[in-house]
Amino acid sequence: MALDRETLKTNFEKHGFAVSFFDTAEEARAYLCAQIHDTTVGIGGCATAVQMGLAEALSTNNAVYTHAITNTRETRMAETNAEAFICSANGVSLTGELVNIDGMGNRVAATLFGPERVFFVIGANKVEPTLEQALWRARNVASPKNAQRLRRKTPCAAKGDRCYDCNSPERICNGFVTIARAMTGARTELVFVDEELGF
Repeated sequence: MALDRETLKTNFEKHGFAVSFFDTAEEARAYLCAQIHDTTVGIGGCATAVQMGLAEALSTNNAVYTHAITNTRETRMAETNAEAFICSANGVSLTGELVNIDGMGNRVAATLFGPERVFFVIGANKVEPTLEQALWRARNVASPKNAQRLRRKTPCAAKGDRCYDCNSPERICNGFVTIARAMTGARTELVFVDEELGF
């Protein structure tokens, strides 16, 4: 399904976000490389960024930190403290809200405070009509797939069908964050791509 660009632009700009749209991941990657240069960049745990090759592309003109390559606490701290931060969203509503679920909290922390610029790169598959549906998607579509990707020992990873609200020590759904308006003190831009990206 194609993105409803007019509705997304109207509602997210009304909520204080900058919004851009691209037909392909390649176009979005080129745009991000033009926007982000000569700085430090953090990339959160993000299948979308890996799929797009963002760390490699941005490393040409920036210092890039991502635990997708070096999985240490120090790297996660460097991501959070970078001047620019890139991630995706687990669910996005047409009404203008972003939903993310996190296990350690470093990814959602960087979207709330710290970096001067935050970019959410969002594939068309992440968009739902309402906030409630975006939250449902984050829990029951994105989280099981991410748990499988990370090879976690959880019911959702084993069955791959939905959230079981488990108490597994390997659970990745510990923090639920909804961003209803752009956070004060940072420029937040949503980079929508009219392709399926990530989970």
